[in-house]
Amino acid sequence: MKLATPEAFEDNPSRVWQFYHYRREIARAAEPNPAHKTIALLCTSSDELAKVAPSAQTFRLVTQNVDNLSTLALPPSAPPSAYPIEMHGNVFRVKCTECDFSELNFDSPICPGLAGTETLLKDNTPEPKIELKDLPRCPKCGALLRPGVVWFGEAIEDLEEIDEMIDEQCDLILVVGTSSTVFPAAGFADIVQANGGKVAVFNIEVTSEDKRADFDFIGPCEETLPKALGVEDRFVPSSGC
Repeated sequence: MKLATPEAFEDNPSRVWQFYHYRREIARAAEPNPAHKTIALLCTSSDELAKVAPSAQTFRLVTQNVDNLSTLALPPSAPPSAYPIEMHGNVFRVKCTECDFSELNFDSPICPGLAGTETLLKDNTPEPKIELKDLPRCPKCGALLRPGVVWFGEAIEDLEEIDEMIDEQCDLILVVGTSSTVFPAAGFADIVQANGGKVAVFNIEVTSEDKRADFDFIGPCEETLPKALGVEDRFVPSSGC
């Protein structure tokens, strides 16, 4: 919370960019797990959805994650509607601080000035002070780029669309791997339940918010979610792998 704010970035863009460079490198090394892949099945097509939930008409993923793993879990042929609504942005997106430039950028490092700084945290090495000119710059206007994530105090992306789906269309919500403490997402399950819908929670442990759920699945969501939806056999590694 000390780094993920507009004020922190304005005060020390070198420190904030090093923090997000570290997160980018961690995310680059990660791969989607069976929970990501199960959700991708539900999102991909009506045929896939019908195999898991024959009565369902639509399914949409709204995620607080910024690691891009939900997108990586999708097949190349996935339709636009299958892509997640990333309400907190994406750690691989960059936005210009001056103009309207925005794009996904998977470069490692995103600029030479950040190269190697991801190892400093593990070594307890003091962070370097990177000059503004050596931080990521906009290819369109040359101004400073910022991480394309939603910081504390900033507006949630696509919130109007999300609110409409939650309040008017959702009759079953799957709450997967969250502490349910960050609003507005923490209130989505209550809205669905108040409208007569059902809430299924998949979490590593029971939280105070989960106790109001209609269905609780306790354990690693990469195990409980595929099993609950009957698709665990689709993610069993082949022999020899």
